[in-house]
Amino acid sequence: MEAELRQQDSNCIKIVLFGPESTGKTVLAQRLAKHYNTLWVPEFSRSYAEEKMKKGELLTEDDVLPIAIGQIKLENELTSKVEKLLICDTDLLETKVYSSIYYGGFCPEVLNKIVGKNQYNLYFLTNIDVPWEADDIRGRPDDRERMFKAFETALRTHNKPYVLLKGSEEERFKIAVKHIDNLLKHS
Repeated sequence: MEAELRQQDSNCIKIVLFGPESTGKTVLAQRLAKHYNTLWVPEFSRSYAEEKMKKGELLTEDDVLPIAIGQIKLENELTSKVEKLLICDTDLLETKVYSSIYYGGFCPEVLNKIVGKNQYNLYFLTNIDVPWEADDIRGRPDDRERMFKAFETALRTHNKPYVLLKGSEEERFKIAVKHIDNLLKHS
């Protein structure tokens, strides 16, 4: 099982957009990928949840590992198609945070074990200073502060390098580009 959650070896720089739902991660991931003429890894859990909803089902703790496996599989597929930079809309640490919050502290042991092994060059933690946008998947508009703190705590606990992104979409984009340019310059 652990092998299914392991990253493919790569020399490319990997960036993760990380944070609570409805904080602009996907829009920023797409924009950064376009700016750098590279690929971005979508959030597998979104399409997975949408498929379950079509069947009238909700996500449960039994879905955590299939989501994690699907996410890393997608990341690995796209890693093999880029040379310098990959933008990830999420990662397994984010899956772990959501699992712990939504399922009363539950997280599969194999996921707990692997989140410290998979490596990324930089995380962009997206602040909750943007308006909530409801959709069929998002579910905690009144719990944004606690969610944000859980994401920040996870980055600190796992000693992940991160930069806080806040402000307008344009401000966030400029900060992200500055940090990515610096990584590319020194790679």
